[in-house]
Amino acid sequence: MPPTPEPKAAGLLQGTLDMMILQVLALEPQHGYAIASRLQQISQDVLQVQQGSLYPALHRLEKKGWLAAEWKESEQGRMAKIYSLTKAGKKQLAEETENWRRMSAAIGLVMGTAR
Repeated sequence: MPPTPEPKAAGLLQGTLDMMILQVLALEPQHGYAIASRLQQISQDVLQVQQGSLYPALHRLEKKGWLAAEWKESEQGRMAKIYSLTKAGKKQLAEETENWRRMSAAIGLVMGTAR
């Protein structure tokens, strides 16, 4: 039986993590750990985003005005910083989604010719 590839977030195209965070938060506001868990779950354990990548990305998106954050009590009864998508973040997600579709289609064309 061949070895299972290690789940990694490394090697993602620059900006892809930001786009995926926006997509997860489009569903509902969440704290950082829940965002990372959701990305791992949706990707069927292929993507495991480390804190060292996730939190700088969240701060960057908040600074750009695409996310809003506020301290609230989490499901576990502890205070957590909850991130939500802003109107500007929704607009950015729509642009990123369209760019991703265009790029992935182009890459698919190139890879289809490499048989």
